[in-house]
Amino acid sequence: MSFAEKLKQLMDELKLSQTRLSELTGIGKSSICQYLSGKNEPSEKRKRQMARALGVQENYFIEFPPVTEITSDPLVNLPIPLVAKIMRKSKGWVEEGLQQGCFPWGYAVKMKKWSYWINGKKFFEHEGLTIPSEINLGIEREV
Repeated sequence: MSFAEKLKQLMDELKLSQTRLSELTGIGKSSICQYLSGKNEPSEKRKRQMARALGVQENYFIEFPPVTEITSDPLVNLPIPLVAKIMRKSKGWVEEGLQQGCFPWGYAVKMKKWSYWINGKKFFEHEGLTIPSEINLGIEREV
C-alpha cells in the first residue's frame, strides 16, 4: 500500500479533513494535498512526525511491506501490527506472547533488542482464520 493510500485510509478512519490534518501536524495544506495525490511523498522524518500527531506508531507509514511481498512466500513473516489487528489485541500483547513462547506460530529472540518471527501459514491455520483473498500464503483452499 502506498503512503498516499495509507494516509487516506487513516484519515477516513479518524474522520479527518485535510485542514484538520494540517492543524494537527503543522504541515501546510498544499503539502498534504500533494501527499494524498501521490505527487510527492514526505521524508521518513516527516512520516514519523505525522504518525505521532495522528496517534499511531511512529513507523506506521514506514514499516509495512506491500501486499505483493506478502503473497510471494508461504513462510512469510507477518508484521506484528497486522497480527494484532487481526486478533483484535494490542501490539504489546502479541509481542509479550511471542517473548514468552505462548504461540505455536511465531517466536521472539532477544539480542540487543527483540526480534520477532510470525509464520503466516501457521498463524492462519492455528487461529482458524480464513486467509483474505488478497493474501496467498501457499495454503491450499477447499473448493
